Amino acid sequence: MQIEQINQPEKPIGAHAAANVTIDEASEGQRIDNFLAKVLKGVPKSHIYRILRSGEVRVNKGRIDASYKLLIGDIVRVPPIRIAANDKELLENQTNQPAKSVLESTIIFEDDALLIIDKPAGFAVHGGSGVSRGVIEQLRMERPKAKFLELVHRLDRETSGVLMLAKKRAALVALHEMIRNNQTDKRYLMLVAGEWTDQKKRVAMDLQKYVLPNGERRVNVVTDKSKDKYDQAQHSETIFYLKQAFAGFTLLEAQLITGRTHQLRVQLAHLGFPIVGDDKYGDFANNKALQKKGLKRMFLHSAETNLRHPISDDKLKLIAPLPQELQKFMNSLKKLES
Repeated sequence: MQIEQINQPEKPIGAHAAANVTIDEASEGQRIDNFLAKVLKGVPKSHIYRILRSGEVRVNKGRIDASYKLLIGDIVRVPPIRIAANDKELLENQTNQPAKSVLESTIIFEDDALLIIDKPAGFAVHGGSGVSRGVIEQLRMERPKAKFLELVHRLDRETSGVLMLAKKRAALVALHEMIRNNQTDKRYLMLVAGEWTDQKKRVAMDLQKYVLPNGERRVNVVTDKSKDKYDQAQHSETIFYLKQAFAGFTLLEAQLITGRTHQLRVQLAHLGFPIVGDDKYGDFANNKALQKKGLKRMFLHSAETNLRHPISDDKLKLIAPLPQELQKFMNSLKKLES
């Protein structure tokens, strides 16, 4: 059964014939939904989840759900799929500039195991939530011969800076182990509203995810220690360093101890120093005023990551300079005397 066409007139621009794919080492351990997103290049994830729910995708002739993790030797039936012309336009027009040229120009480091880029603000790292193609889908499309390419971690869509991808499963597994054991040193720069005075401050909070009525995911600080409220909380920890003081603003550097969803944004907002430009947890009136002064995005940047190479064990110092638009805005602020 083919996927239903979205808009009229129907103008199919590409079709995938049914195929049986035998899983090898390159795809072992990958979730079936992510595997299909790589195999069915250009097909929106909503369509992929639809064919998974309908049972058109089979593994070893049996039905599976989206969370199934592939094993070596599994035989995956990939059904025929057709996408419409309007889908193609959606895929090609998610940003105002060609994704390929932007991403290829932001490579910080690459070898046979790793690909490190300086992700621009405005690019989602993966498709979903209204974004059909993110960084990972774009790079897979540009590199059709790549046997393996996976995100090591995530950055929020409006966060720029160092983003690590693995080109070998061994590198991915090793990096995940290093992150779990706090063997990587990730540094972020952010401009916050307010005059922060501590030269160094260690912040620990318990965070919990929740969902708004419209389906949007958010995070808050758990202050209620009762069991039913506290069971799902995750410990978060960051060390903040004061880098530069301004009238009404402060540039901070953050060293991540844990890497929870929206960790820096939620911690700082809870402390009363929201990141400027943050449209989820920030000061919305202040953000609107700052837009008129030239700040069009959230001032949060993954500036530096230090770690050992997961294969060679060489020291890596990965640096993404502060984007020009953030540097320009910061230069416009009045510095306070130290």
